Amino acid sequence: QVQLVESGGGLVQTGGSLRLSCAASGRTFSRCAMGWFRQAPGKEREFVAVISWRDGRTYYADSVKGRFTISRDNAKNTVYLQMNSLKPEDTAVYYCAADRNNPGLPKGRNEYDYWGQGTQVTVSS
Repeated sequence: QVQLVESGGGLVQTGGSLRLSCAASGRTFSRCAMGWFRQAPGKEREFVAVISWRDGRTYYADSVKGRFTISRDNAKNTVYLQMNSLKPEDTAVYYCAADRNNPGLPKGRNEYDYWGQGTQVTVSS
């Protein structure tokens, strides 16, 4: 029903910025809460940010609050993650995810129904 494709990852130095994009296909995008998660090798996939479909509210993990911004453009079926002031500990594969018909702000990975393939973000020291 929903297909997600991330892009925009790459290599950046500490303090740099990247903007990730997640292009979605499917008719239900506008009713999906959209989240970003990340996973470093050997670690759990962790929540990063989420944006609701009902009212555009956002929520961020403490580790990225003030540095990352999630946004969505429903006309383009795209969600973004603007990442500023990047740190080496931000290095991970970043995934976008969709939670169908959820007007809230889901933060658990088991709440999401669809996942992208991931895009690598590497922050060098």
